[in-house]
Amino acid sequence: MAGHGQSGGARQNIAMSYSFDRTVSRTVLESYLARSISMARVMWSPTREDDLRMLANIGAKFVGRAAYIWGNPDEEEEHFAKAADLVAAYGRLDAETVFQACVFEVVCEPLVSKLSIPAWVFAEFGLPAEARTFRYEAMLYDSSAASQEPVKWQPNAANNWMRDYFGKGNSVPDMSKVETQMWFFYRAKRYIDAGYEALHMGQIHLMNNNDPGNVHWWNVIQRIRKYAEQHARRHKILIDAHTHGVATDDGRLLFDFHSYPQHIKDDVEHPQHGTLELNFRHSIYGKSLGGVTPNGWSCEHLPFIVEFDNWGRSGKPGQHLGTPNWVWGYDEICWFAHQPSEYRDEYLRYATARVQELDPNGHLQVPGRRGLGEPVGEIRHYQANTRSPASPEGFGQEEAIKSIWASR
Repeated sequence: MAGHGQSGGARQNIAMSYSFDRTVSRTVLESYLARSISMARVMWSPTREDDLRMLANIGAKFVGRAAYIWGNPDEEEEHFAKAADLVAAYGRLDAETVFQACVFEVVCEPLVSKLSIPAWVFAEFGLPAEARTFRYEAMLYDSSAASQEPVKWQPNAANNWMRDYFGKGNSVPDMSKVETQMWFFYRAKRYIDAGYEALHMGQIHLMNNNDPGNVHWWNVIQRIRKYAEQHARRHKILIDAHTHGVATDDGRLLFDFHSYPQHIKDDVEHPQHGTLELNFRHSIYGKSLGGVTPNGWSCEHLPFIVEFDNWGRSGKPGQHLGTPNWVWGYDEICWFAHQPSEYRDEYLRYATARVQELDPNGHLQVPGRRGLGEPVGEIRHYQANTRSPASPEGFGQEEAIKSIWASR
């Protein structure tokens, strides 16, 4: 493949296993990660039925980002009803598949301030029940944060300490605040009750600046895990975040696996093409933190996925900008969506093998559905579906993904 070199280090013919209860072995975990696809808010997809058909056709086992809120919130009860219906509908096709919901690094004032706190949230935290809503202001960094270290990889975030960081009324929460801990437990419990067996926690390093040693994060996650042990379908919740790794002082890893962007590099010798390399930007390859996992086994490097991330618009689409922040002037999913169909297929084959060549602990999470900050014509969501009347805006990687997975 032009510009891609050799990819001979990838593992082939992985012995897949999807059986677990209470704990997940490394073999089972990697079986799921090797069949991982991002399906952002598929619960609201206008082509949901074709999306479910596509997932069954390709043999997906881990459906990432299927349910979450960001920015303008859904109506709360409708959100969770839709989320539960999605899992139930697909469970009739494949009961082994894990669906992932997200509780991201953002709290939205219009949603938070109108939701009454259930009595069971207060009880979980040993607090007397009150008739009140969640308090947005009580979740945020306060002026004392100005004395802390600058946020990792986000040096400009210290200007207002994360207030309105994602737009007016959309701020980064501070995990040292009890109100934030209550919020995360509330949403996690509701997703578990809706049938979700995985939770993505977003950019943890934006939320832990007042949490030395990640003590508060550990406590919240343990509360979520304890609830899942009693109420999740297989008595287990798989939890990850965007990180190279987070551990307690005694080496206990917070997460079941890690997730990260690919960090695709412009291949200047082959315009519009991209490559994956060690140590480009702050890529995760070779750097996923090891230790004692939540499942009881130890590792030198925790298994991880890399995804097609999205973060915005450069204003110079299609151009080599000479900075590592953009892939030919796009974020990762927009770059991918703007390529010809044949190259999209080629890149998926390349990246699937290349990730494991760079780090055998890693797996590519293929894109199935993702929003496009830089639309392709009038199309604002990438979808892997084969284009048809049931999916008129499909980009057509469905059969390529099926072939790639079948060959491993």
